[in-house]
Amino acid sequence: MALLQARQVTHRFNGLAAVADFNLTLEPDELVGIIGPNGAGKTTVFNLITGVYRATAGSITFAGRELVGLTPSRITALGIARTFQNIRLFRDMTVLDNVRVAHYGSVGYHPLEALLHLGRFQREEERIIAHSRELLALLQLEGYAGEPARNLSYGLQRRLEVARALATGPQLLLLDEPAAGMNPQEVIGLMEFIQWLKKEFHLTILLIEHQMHLVMNICERLLVLDFGETIAAGKPREIQHDPRVLEVYLGRGVSAGGGPDALR
Repeated sequence: MALLQARQVTHRFNGLAAVADFNLTLEPDELVGIIGPNGAGKTTVFNLITGVYRATAGSITFAGRELVGLTPSRITALGIARTFQNIRLFRDMTVLDNVRVAHYGSVGYHPLEALLHLGRFQREEERIIAHSRELLALLQLEGYAGEPARNLSYGLQRRLEVARALATGPQLLLLDEPAAGMNPQEVIGLMEFIQWLKKEFHLTILLIEHQMHLVMNICERLLVLDFGETIAAGKPREIQHDPRVLEVYLGRGVSAGGGPDALR
């Protein structure tokens, strides 16, 4: 059974279709990318999957469960986590506390137990701290546990955002432009990091990205959006030579120059 399936999903803002008749099937352990120019509807797709927006029409299922109409917190609890194009950390909280806070949607104690610091609260807190430190160690952030998140470099803040997402125990991880603001050398490191994440945590990954070198080299399949519509879908090499995709990225004069090398 497919892990995630979107069927004929449409979302409108004041009558304008930001996403139209969107279809996607994700199998377990896949790494799939969504590309397209700014305003194509890519982040809207992520917001629809995670419950930030409710689809105007269509169906989105995760492990057979309908997501349309569920709250973001419920969708997270089902096993979907995400990062954001613009980093959204709790900047004044410590690195450790940024990861700890992601656990509190699924704690096993009652608010009264937390207020009175009863036994189950203490055990759960110890588990949360231990798991948070384990994630920080795996993502090479353990040395920064007591630092305010704002003190981290841009690249480490990106890594911390991933650690916080992993703290929810996802099966599906959505990465929204993870390479934004990175130089070419950092992008190479990110490619290795994403592939390691997928293997280490047994994740299915769906990512949005403008860095063609990244998506062409690590994604198994690509979908291309333009003005909310899917104009192409397939393996990276197929997408690289699709005339509709070349037109979107290079303009109508592709036959006179440019070509698929621009999408490498």
